[in-house]
Amino acid sequence: MEVQGKVKMVGETQTFGSNGFRKRELVVTTEEQYPQHIMVEFVQDKCDLLNGYNVGQAVKVSINLRGREWVNPQGETKYFNSIQGWRIENLQAAAPDASAGGMPPVAPAQAFEPADNLNEEDHDDLPF
Repeated sequence: MEVQGKVKMVGETQTFGSNGFRKRELVVTTEEQYPQHIMVEFVQDKCDLLNGYNVGQAVKVSINLRGREWVNPQGETKYFNSIQGWRIENLQAAAPDASAGGMPPVAPAQAFEPADNLNEEDHDDLPF
């Protein structure tokens, strides 16, 4: 699954417990009729994927939905969901620069020689 929009917030990496569990949060605001602010968690080695992303950038985030069950001390079962990111892509592509290996310039029509090997008697099955 994917979430697409503009970066609203990039959190700092948080470390929890003695095992060094790491988490970093990203909020993406969708660009639709009713924009949504979607909080996506990046965990462990995926935290570093957010380095270099800033507020306002257009991004596409690949996500997994996670769910878990928890039984509280009173015996009631509760369910929790989270959105976990595993890839992020910048959607603001730089404009191609022909001098930097972009698309080659288009040759003008005068640079091509007219075809002289046509035979009017050859069968042509084109409808136009």
